[in-house]
Amino acid sequence: MTTFPAMDISAELEHVTTHWTPRVIGRVNDQYVKVAKLLGELVWHSHENEDEMFLVVSGHLRIQLEGRDDVELDPGQFFVVPRGVRHNPVAAEEVHIVLVETVTTAHTGDVTVDGTVPIDRQVGDFA
Repeated sequence: MTTFPAMDISAELEHVTTHWTPRVIGRVNDQYVKVAKLLGELVWHSHENEDEMFLVVSGHLRIQLEGRDDVELDPGQFFVVPRGVRHNPVAAEEVHIVLVETVTTAHTGDVTVDGTVPIDRQVGDFA
């Protein structure tokens, strides 16, 4: 019987050294489980075909939503941004998160900026 190691989210977050650079730490069917550290703003964007889940591990995250009220998240809380909804994550202070996204989800969705991280850089050594 093959055994797989348990994942320690805090330990995985220690490997993240750049804000807004997700790191894949697992896969569940067609979904990647990622960790990231956020500070400041990313960019207004949407994912036309994929939902995106943000789970706050530490800090406070505000997710601005176009045409809707902002969502405020504290540790232990999560929010799923529905596909097609323009959004912008904002972290006034450093926030640690877990993301659950379809393996096809582009980092900044329909927008490409200097900080866009291609999926092959997010996956790294994950096999």
